[in-house]
Amino acid sequence: MTIEIAFSRDPEFTKLLGRRTDVDLTYAALELARDAYPSLDFNQTLGWINARRAELAGPVARAKSEIDALRELACCLGETHGIAGDQGAYERADSSYLNRVIETKRGIPISLSVLYIAVAQSLGLELQGVGAPMHFLTRLESCEEPMFLDAFSHGRILTLDECVQWLQSITGMSTEQVTSRLQPVSSRPIIIRMLTNLKSLYTQQEDWAAACGVQQRLTALLPTSYLERRDLGIIALHANRPGQAIDVLQTCLKTCPSGDADVLKHHICEAQTQLAHWN
Repeated sequence: MTIEIAFSRDPEFTKLLGRRTDVDLTYAALELARDAYPSLDFNQTLGWINARRAELAGPVARAKSEIDALRELACCLGETHGIAGDQGAYERADSSYLNRVIETKRGIPISLSVLYIAVAQSLGLELQGVGAPMHFLTRLESCEEPMFLDAFSHGRILTLDECVQWLQSITGMSTEQVTSRLQPVSSRPIIIRMLTNLKSLYTQQEDWAAACGVQQRLTALLPTSYLERRDLGIIALHANRPGQAIDVLQTCLKTCPSGDADVLKHHICEAQTQLAHWN
């Protein structure tokens, strides 16, 4: 199956494959969610976002500064509607899907941030994603200094110094290392990070069918990555797709590091045995 056919229902994801920059992040995130929920109606999620825009339009218009507008956003989503994170969210795939984040009011930092970005941008606030180490955040450029919002913690707002100190405390990284990771990121790395989170969770839970769908997207986005292609072959084998596993692993065998060759051959043999049983 060609990439074009595989993702023909996903115009925003297809833009990412072409490295275009005009990607609607909200729609792209919903395209991922549709893998888990095939009958997903995007309009329900978009309607919720539009309702928050209507709810916030007055308070944001009356805000005296960008920071005050950001506080209104945080109060609305994090306090009034109770959108936040908890430790259990990291164990649930639903915590990565926007539709379920809205329904359950719980998510992981990156999915919560994507939701905040969607509402903010509908109000004209240029909130941007930040791929901070260990904890995804959002960033707003104010007249004084950049401000950071932690959607996981009910919309906690941090100054640059507060953000750096907090991230240092949880990562052990230096000031320079943390600061260099606080720049805004585009839709492409956000979607890759969301997929990587889902891959990790699904493989830990041995939900191989779901992991295979996620891995196909990752491999399409990172076609030159040997590791992603190798993982696709191994996950396809676990997902009872021996034909796909053989095709992918045999291709990997041609360019693999010498230390991987025996492992790949073993998996290819397993896939061939599995395929023979089917025939």
